[in-house]
Amino acid sequence: MKYLEYYSIIKEQLEAQFEEEGKKIEEAAKYCSNSIVKDRLIHVFGCGHSQMFAMEVFYRAGGLVQVNPLLIPHMALTPKAKLSTIQERIEGFTPSYLELENTSEDDTMIIVSISGRNAGVIDMALAAKEKGMKVIALTSLEFTNSVTSRHSSRKLLKDLADVTIDIKCVSGDACLSIDGMDAQFCGTSTVLGMAVMEAIVAQSIENCVNNGYIPPVYVSSNLDKGDEINKGYIEKYKNKIGSL
Repeated sequence: MKYLEYYSIIKEQLEAQFEEEGKKIEEAAKYCSNSIVKDRLIHVFGCGHSQMFAMEVFYRAGGLVQVNPLLIPHMALTPKAKLSTIQERIEGFTPSYLELENTSEDDTMIIVSISGRNAGVIDMALAAKEKGMKVIALTSLEFTNSVTSRHSSRKLLKDLADVTIDIKCVSGDACLSIDGMDAQFCGTSTVLGMAVMEAIVAQSIENCVNNGYIPPVYVSSNLDKGDEINKGYIEKYKNKIGSL
């Protein structure tokens, strides 16, 4: 049964993810917690489906308040999915977008790109480093080592990051095959990457608390107390976090 085969692969990849990348997750969380304690931001960027990783950790129950999602409309799957593919390959665009955001050298930038090859993510990493930020990359080394860069620098995302967390999916992401069908199907990078994002959040919060700082965390708006708590966070951070 293919659904059980998928489950088996996910379990194996998740186990490898945390066994082999644990130290990198801890290192990433150290940078993130340093930004939080300084009352600065964690910016999260991805193109196309990778925008989901920014959405996952922004404005959600149990999530850190100091997350700024860089949800560039031109790189979204709506209104036309193909446009996101075209736009992420255009060099020189994402640094201009970052200039519109509230940034500081005390910020941390998380960039998610499973292939790590397109100009948009390379530009964003270069722009963040120019501003003095630490850059964390979530990318598949198996995938990115099998492709070439689409940026004039010839760099891949992994070449620019201070911390590279290897997402343990296969090259091309799709993990299943079946007799009579040429194409492989069912990607695993989203499950793996989302687990890593939440792990970074978890460890960042622990770091903050261990250092005597209680970080602001959103409460579910469906709890009676949620709206009032979140209202205070939004009022405090709306001038730093554009999406609020």
